[in-house]
Amino acid sequence: MVLSLFFAAHVFAAAELRRARDLIVFHAGSLSVPVKQMVVAFKKGHPDVNIILESAGSRTCARKISDLHKPCDVFASADYTVIDSLLIPEHAGWAIKFASNEMAIVYHDASRKSREINSHNWHEILLDEGVAVGRSDPDSDPCGYRAVLTMKLAEKYYQKGGLADRLIRKKNTHIRPKETDLLALLEAGEIDYIFLYRSVAEQHGLKYLALPDEINLKNPQMESLYGTVTTTLAGETPGTTIEQRGEAMVYGVTIPRSAPNPGLALSFVSFMLEKEKGLKIMEQHGQPPVVPMFTPTFKAIPEELKKYAKEK
Repeated sequence: MVLSLFFAAHVFAAAELRRARDLIVFHAGSLSVPVKQMVVAFKKGHPDVNIILESAGSRTCARKISDLHKPCDVFASADYTVIDSLLIPEHAGWAIKFASNEMAIVYHDASRKSREINSHNWHEILLDEGVAVGRSDPDSDPCGYRAVLTMKLAEKYYQKGGLADRLIRKKNTHIRPKETDLLALLEAGEIDYIFLYRSVAEQHGLKYLALPDEINLKNPQMESLYGTVTTTLAGETPGTTIEQRGEAMVYGVTIPRSAPNPGLALSFVSFMLEKEKGLKIMEQHGQPPVVPMFTPTFKAIPEELKKYAKEK
């Protein structure tokens, strides 16, 4: 009996130790490739850490933390405002901005009219009845609402009244929870074009049409222009909505208040934000770093991480 109790206690202690070395990372689909490489590099210095990655649309990730109370040590979002609007202040205290990106039209050689598409006629080709277009769900994924904002900016840029509405309403059967879910459909020929991040296209060796800065949500100097368009998203609680305003895209990272292993989380986030470590990996994969950048939650950032942000 005593031996059995000793064995049970030993097993329990071993299980607790394993959990103490687990690091759970929720991240946007567009971060899948760089985050996996960060994990490989991080584990060289922390071989005993078991890193568990969970990829989903950033808004879906946030709701797993706020609504489902799933354990998460680090949350890397494709849009820092997801952290600000859905997690702060109850479920997180701060967000650090760390990388940028841009919207593009992604396709492959077999895409219909791929030899004709250019920066002047892409919207006409996407509206063709024989052309299938994919995008992610705005209520789940920042790439989804950024696609909508891109359409609205395109309407202004090309001076085509009603263009955004026509693009939004066209064959909504090719909408998926996160942008990377669409890649298999593109490769299978079920869709011809995707509203997608340029970095994802480059990471997967896909062709893409670069859009003008007035449309692609890339250029911080065009913040006032981007802010002239909005779209409505589901709010933090059922039945509520929030207005998402256009702005230059910036990724954000935080450690939730309920993180099971906040010490390990601090080490990983610090690795992510180091110029010659995580940020170098981000840049290699087409997501230029923006560290350090202003954040209104600067005072709540842990002391070890404040050097990666600006107070003013």
